[in-house]
Amino acid sequence: MDTPPLSGSESDSEDSLVTDRELQDAFSRGLLKPGLNVVLEGPKKAVNDVNGLKQCLAEFKRDLEWVERLDVTLDPVPETSGSEAPATQNKEQRGVDPEDDFRREMSFYRQAQAAVLAVLPRLYQLKVPTKRPTDYFAEMAKSDQQMQKIRQKLQTKQAAMEKSEKAKQLRALRKYGKKVQTEVLQKRQREKAHMMNAIKKYQKGFSDKLDFLEGDQKPVARGTKTGTKGRQMKKGPSAKRRYKNQKFGFGGKKKGSKWNTRESYDDVSSFRAKTAHGRGLKRPGKKGSNKRPGKRTREKMKSRSR
Repeated sequence: MDTPPLSGSESDSEDSLVTDRELQDAFSRGLLKPGLNVVLEGPKKAVNDVNGLKQCLAEFKRDLEWVERLDVTLDPVPETSGSEAPATQNKEQRGVDPEDDFRREMSFYRQAQAAVLAVLPRLYQLKVPTKRPTDYFAEMAKSDQQMQKIRQKLQTKQAAMEKSEKAKQLRALRKYGKKVQTEVLQKRQREKAHMMNAIKKYQKGFSDKLDFLEGDQKPVARGTKTGTKGRQMKKGPSAKRRYKNQKFGFGGKKKGSKWNTRESYDDVSSFRAKTAHGRGLKRPGKKGSNKRPGKRTREKMKSRSR
């Protein structure tokens, strides 16, 4: 009978079991040493690929035009600053310390600059374009579907950020609203306490002023006497009353408005003689035709109908 093929997980477990057994055997023999145990492979064998080397040499010897090769061998551009002496520049040309990152990168930059300065005029002579045209079309490294996914991800991320910013603003507004509300409530409580104290003083006879009934008046401190003097000298309606009169108008005098005057006494235009002597229209009442008959008359009427 053929044994069924083992799955990947079963084969891996068997390999691990085999390796564990081998390690246990090696440990029992004393072949394992403390530290990192790495499987050492044999020494690499040197391969003498003669045909490959000849092929590479033939490619190097190919006599192509310079436009196809674009190779230039130049020295770095000398620095324009006059602080360094020519001896220092010669020393740099001989060799740059590879450990000095700044000098190394500057040497690469100046060498590339020298190559560009030398090659550009030559390319112009050969009429080779060196600038990208305005209508240059290059195929994207990523597909349109991948770019759409990236765009959607960026949009969702931006929407989440805007949502969090709005939530922060709402929380700040709520805190500010609560603060204003507590300040208003405290102010009302202070005004109420001041009014209650003023009412108690008036009831007990300590004060004969009713200025606390006006809502627009602010409480005056005990030490200030100017406020009390100003209130004593004040005459006429209060500022609140004057503002309401200005806004809604003055209703006029109410007391004695129904009293007769000389003009009203002499005015007899509304007098009617018929109405005054009972000759006018009679009051609406019950008419004789609508009077209900008596009991006997109603009984007779019933007997006749039978």
